[in-house]
Amino acid sequence: MTRLLAWHGDICDLEVDAIVSPATVSLWMSSGVGAAIKKRGGDAIEIAAVRRAPVALGDTVVTPAGSLLAKHVIHVATLEAAHRTTPEVVAGAVRGAVRAARGIGARSLAIPALGAGMGGLDAEASARATVGAVRDELAAAPGAIRVIFALQDPETFEAYRDEIERTETTVTSA
Repeated sequence: MTRLLAWHGDICDLEVDAIVSPATVSLWMSSGVGAAIKKRGGDAIEIAAVRRAPVALGDTVVTPAGSLLAKHVIHVATLEAAHRTTPEVVAGAVRGAVRAARGIGARSLAIPALGAGMGGLDAEASARATVGAVRDELAAAPGAIRVIFALQDPETFEAYRDEIERTETTVTSA
């Protein structure tokens, strides 16, 4: 059974099998969610990612999660060099992240608001692209996985919660 949850808080606080970190194609973790993950989990996360760069837009790279409560970080190249993205790029990267999570045997996955803020998408566009891509990927290969959308600001939390409710008859939000 798949469960989707909107959670208002810091992705670094979650004890899950994997967390998603947005990145540019160079995989440096210098700003936003990536910088927060590196700060809490340690430089080794970034070093492991950058060793596999550059990657194409939409690609994923899995690394250990350092000292985070999560076991793995799935870096998704969602940002162009100018730190902008599109809903299509976000959706493709999210599908790749779900496949990568399955590939490492993850039963729980935390995803931030990809493309929102620095990426140039508003909260609703980010939610539509991200939640829709998770649903599409899970429908293509059903299995038991818990997906938590970790959202730090109230407006983004509400957008994701509303998108989950709009697209699912049973919703759990925390």
